[in-house]
Amino acid sequence: MTVKSGVKSVGRQAASSRGLEWLARAGFVACGVTYLLIGVLAVQIGVGIGGEAADASGAMHAVVAYPGGFIALWLVAVGFAGLALWRLAEGIYGQASPNGGTAVKRLASLGRAIVHIALCIATVTFLLDVGSRHKGDDQSQDITATLMSHTGGRWLVLLIGLGVVAVGISMIVEAVRGKFTDNLHMNHMGVRTRRTVKVLGVVGIFARGSVFAVLGMFLVITAATFDSNEAQGLDGALRKFTLTPLGPWLLVAVALGLVTFGCYSCFEARWRKTEPG
Repeated sequence: MTVKSGVKSVGRQAASSRGLEWLARAGFVACGVTYLLIGVLAVQIGVGIGGEAADASGAMHAVVAYPGGFIALWLVAVGFAGLALWRLAEGIYGQASPNGGTAVKRLASLGRAIVHIALCIATVTFLLDVGSRHKGDDQSQDITATLMSHTGGRWLVLLIGLGVVAVGISMIVEAVRGKFTDNLHMNHMGVRTRRTVKVLGVVGIFARGSVFAVLGMFLVITAATFDSNEAQGLDGALRKFTLTPLGPWLLVAVALGLVTFGCYSCFEARWRKTEPG
């Protein structure tokens, strides 16, 4: 056995380990809890009783307000870290779903790994500086302004925006076609559980995809107008739903969709296929 094949074999064993599987499942729970809280905060905003921003920062502030909140957030950070490691393993060895070894699916896993790394860093940063009240919208505008201040930065923001829109649309298509079930052990579920998971997945993933598409559109508008103030974080994107003819009720509907996605993520933690491709 060559050194290269030996390293690959060890890596695959690590990717298939029970420990990494449980870290990944803990990460899905962390995602579920985060989206549940964001959805609840957005519902409160929609009905006019919200105080916290409907984003990850607002969710974390809501958690630390309760006894044991700090410990819970540290566990969430560990979950995000575990999910990031598992996504990296998927990027290297392929997903467990059909055709999981294709370049597109591997790149998707690597992209999601980056997102979860960012969420882990954001959670740890928040815990180390809990007094900070940075809003996601302000951070998005600062980052976008910094990018556009460099040569070619405007085009980079445009590409990122188009990429986020594409991710959002792909989520919507995945929800409508029910392709998310390919990633789950559906044959291990009872009849009622399968029905519940399908409904939660369709509604939740559709809502999440809609929000991603709106976030990406704001980045595209930012690049087109060369105005970093157009950039929005999750809270700002959600609030824009209130400007439609349906008013706050569309925000409430989307927010309930995010709550649904949070519930789906908790089922995903139990039934997700975690074996590398």
